[in-house]
Amino acid sequence: MSTAAADILVVDDSPSKRYVITSWLRREGHRVTEAATGADALALLHDGAIPTELVVLDVRLPDIDGFEVAERIKDDPRTAAVPVIHISATAVHAVDRTQGLTRGADAYLAEPIDPDELLATVGALLRYSRARQRAERLAGRLTRLVETTAAINAATSLPELLRLGAAGAARVFEGPVAVAAASPETGAVAVQVDAPGAVPRLRPAHRVQFDFDPLDGQPGTELFGDDGGTWWGAPVWRVVARAKEGREPLHIAVPAAGFSDDDADVLRQLGQAMALAVEALRSYDEERRTALTLQRSMLPASLPPVPGYEIAVRYRPASDHASVGGDFYEVVAVDGHVVAAIGDVAGHSLRAATIMAEVRHALRAYLAEDHAPGPTMERLNRMMLRFLPEEIATMCLLRIELASGEVRMTNAGHPPPLRVAGGRITAVESRVALLGVPTPHHGETVFTLAPGELLVLVTDGLIERRGFTFNEGMERLGEALLDNLSQDTLDEFCDALLAGLGEDTDDDVALLVIRRGNSA
Repeated sequence: MSTAAADILVVDDSPSKRYVITSWLRREGHRVTEAATGADALALLHDGAIPTELVVLDVRLPDIDGFEVAERIKDDPRTAAVPVIHISATAVHAVDRTQGLTRGADAYLAEPIDPDELLATVGALLRYSRARQRAERLAGRLTRLVETTAAINAATSLPELLRLGAAGAARVFEGPVAVAAASPETGAVAVQVDAPGAVPRLRPAHRVQFDFDPLDGQPGTELFGDDGGTWWGAPVWRVVARAKEGREPLHIAVPAAGFSDDDADVLRQLGQAMALAVEALRSYDEERRTALTLQRSMLPASLPPVPGYEIAVRYRPASDHASVGGDFYEVVAVDGHVVAAIGDVAGHSLRAATIMAEVRHALRAYLAEDHAPGPTMERLNRMMLRFLPEEIATMCLLRIELASGEVRMTNAGHPPPLRVAGGRITAVESRVALLGVPTPHHGETVFTLAPGELLVLVTDGLIERRGFTFNEGMERLGEALLDNLSQDTLDEFCDALLAGLGEDTDDDVALLVIRRGNSA
């Protein structure tokens, strides 16, 4: 079995012996470097002056014992994997061979050395060394592949996913990498990393998009090579991967230099992992867009005019990396009253938005029959127990008599409304159980809004934050309310409140503010 040429260091203080051994090795095609002393050999190895895959080392050297040289080679992490063959014309006894092998040598040949035996030993050690290096290299790449896969599956946007994927791929393949993909939200995005640890940078998408699809629109993974003209001006290996029919495929390119069969398998696995992550992100974005569309369509298009009162509402969906929830509000003016509600269906998904729509439709139907909050909430709870038995929701429902400012309220597990008057804040704490819990829900609380008084209702997205308790969130909300009372209009008040508390929240935010006029 022939062995591919290797870089070999021959260490012997005898010029004639070195000449003979190096001649044998060179005739076999190996590249040989010579050293006459142990110090010279260690300097060549440890300084990295020459690439070395194997050392042929005489035991008797004039400066350092060959056994010690082998020991130092094996003790240095930079050279520990380099095979060492001891040769000797004098140290030929079993005790010498035992010492040599114990102290680091991988083979021991006594002179006179048969050239075929030397070349066979060199070939065997090189095959073993290269197989071990290949296994270690592959294991390292697979480990970094797993780390990269975990990172991309935590990404919350396509640009972030491609940056993480390109940076991880550069570590996996220990060289430059470029990736490209597209989504309806971002269009085509391409990222290139020039070296492991380098900062990922965007590239013009048209330069990295392939002008053909080897998968012909079908799911799968295709690996091929080309001249890489738009990448680094040198040949590259490319992988095109798609997880779902008809989608834009994912593209990855790495330089072809040094690319092995093992690398091809790893690149295919990386392509499959990134394509699946991109598809999961696309599916999530599609569900989020659908949920947002449904949620917005269920919110009132406009508010009814309410003489003697100002009403302002705001709805802000969760940040782009969070799921859509089931927050909603409702305002209806009927027969000298205004009925207002704010609520939140448990969960964050398209289903939560769908349940929100069902609850809001039921609320409007019940309000057409009876405007009292207690009976209406009781009917809503029975509806959920019968038709949505696995769901729960919170809701604060109130009816204001316009002439007197009297408020009748039923609060089913929702954050308490806040009354703001005279620079003071009072929470209306009376509550019944959440909707979807089989207990009575008809209890009402009655209070009166004074002229000029504000009533503020919010969903928990404006209160709850990581690192804060619910009570601390309520305190922050109260401080923000007082800080913004000087705003000229109720709309400006709501905008300022959201700007201070509602940025980059992981939950939806609904805000409903009612102010009784001073002339009432």
